[in-house]
Amino acid sequence: MAVPFNIDLKGKVAVVTGGGGVLCGAFAKALAECGAKVAILDLRKESADTVAAEINNAGGTAIGVEANVLKLESLQTARDVIAAEFGTCDILINGAGGNHPKGTTSNEEHSLEALENSEMTSFFDLDPEGIQFVFNLNFIGTLLPSQVFAKDMLGKKGASVINVSSMSAFTPLTKIPAYSGAKAAVSNFTQWLAVHFAKSGIRVNAIAPGFFETTQNAALLRDADGNYTERANKIITATPMGRFGEAEELLGTLLWLADDGASGFVNGTVIPVDGGYAAYSGV
Repeated sequence: MAVPFNIDLKGKVAVVTGGGGVLCGAFAKALAECGAKVAILDLRKESADTVAAEINNAGGTAIGVEANVLKLESLQTARDVIAAEFGTCDILINGAGGNHPKGTTSNEEHSLEALENSEMTSFFDLDPEGIQFVFNLNFIGTLLPSQVFAKDMLGKKGASVINVSSMSAFTPLTKIPAYSGAKAAVSNFTQWLAVHFAKSGIRVNAIAPGFFETTQNAALLRDADGNYTERANKIITATPMGRFGEAEELLGTLLWLADDGASGFVNGTVIPVDGGYAAYSGV
């Protein structure tokens, strides 16, 4: 993978949760390109192994590790596997997350149609278990890996935790109250943890991506013919650069935050990478 600039991560161990996905897979490859030994954690072992194989075939060093970010025991087992193979963690990327249909309304605004149609989900139909799942996956799925891996990072030079928030944490998006709220919690937790570890040698920051096409959101952004959906067109209209982002366009921010020499006094930030979405008033 071509990176926008190189940093020296030789001798560093990076752990990437959700590393089998599009964005975090790109994160893993970029860290490996800069010399880190990368452990790719994913609930789907085959997805983690696929990314690890691509890294190894390109001359990097990586392993795929099955892990459930909602289960402490699973993360502890993963930590032991990584420590035996590579050593202890220096850089933690908390990228696991996502949404769920049960935490999503059918319409952007309240409508009588949704109330009267049993096949539609109104605000009043939102499933508490679905909302809890989304909140847990994004927030608890950031907190637990931080508990497990940051313990080994205490006192290390250049230790860094980088969380993945979202632009929906700044301005909640229609239809997805659970996801927007959960990512807001991730941003808040990023600031809290940065203060908590400020004198312990661990910097904690977050990247807040704008809109990128991934496997998870493909059905929301493209129709069966591959054309943009109405929602996708609304997003592009509200993004001054007039397009979706590419995964590679997150890498400069990632590497800058990972490099203590470049961002050693940057702590507790949530950095938008959004094509101007947050800056645009719509007029």
